[in-house]
Amino acid sequence: MTKHKHSIALVTGATGGLGTHMVKRLIDDGYEVVGNYRNPEKAEAWAEEMKKEGYRPHLYQADVSDYEQVGKMVAQIEEEVGPIEVLVNNAGITRDGAFKKMSLEHWEEVMRSNLYSVFNCSRHVINRMIEMNYGRIINISSVNGQRAQFGQVNYAAAKAGMHGFTKTLAIEVARHGITVNTISPGYIATDMVMAVAEEVRAKIVQGIPVGRLGGTHEIAHLVSFLASEEAAFITGANYAINGGQHVY
Repeated sequence: MTKHKHSIALVTGATGGLGTHMVKRLIDDGYEVVGNYRNPEKAEAWAEEMKKEGYRPHLYQADVSDYEQVGKMVAQIEEEVGPIEVLVNNAGITRDGAFKKMSLEHWEEVMRSNLYSVFNCSRHVINRMIEMNYGRIINISSVNGQRAQFGQVNYAAAKAGMHGFTKTLAIEVARHGITVNTISPGYIATDMVMAVAEEVRAKIVQGIPVGRLGGTHEIAHLVSFLASEEAAFITGANYAINGGQHVY
């Protein structure tokens, strides 16, 4: 496939369910893909599986909640692969629990992994994107950043904050050929969701008007669209992709 003119894409949290399909789709679309990971053992096994399927993304380790680590990773990618034109801020964690029992540690962990990471990664690529007069930043939020979800005060706050970040950065860099958008998935059939007890999963599906969980490939398709040069007039948007579970 013909390489994109603007072809280097960095996906954070690449070894997770959503990240894996984003990496595959972007490679299929002709991008030079860099996958970020935190756990070396998991990444090694993941890379072997990817290789069997014919995918060979570049892999770089960094804890994206750490500003300095991200800076070193981005500098290394720029030197060894090239400047990053597409950034997908996909890494994130959950530390669920009712607010009255929530520890400061669980609040801070989620904020750092889900929201500070967006600042850290975007901050380290934005000036180069401005120099190139081109860029795509895609932030993976959640339906639970748009609606209430019991036990997720930390997660919902971080994911809602992500879109506030998106909107303002979008207008700041719009004249530089850079777009910044959010994707807010609902319940997707990742390993994490499929590991939930079947009766719990059935109740979740009952609340989704299309009657099923979303596919990781469906999120990857939307990432691919927003990363494309053809999506240049879309910026500051939040794409709900939740099967009608939450409409607004």
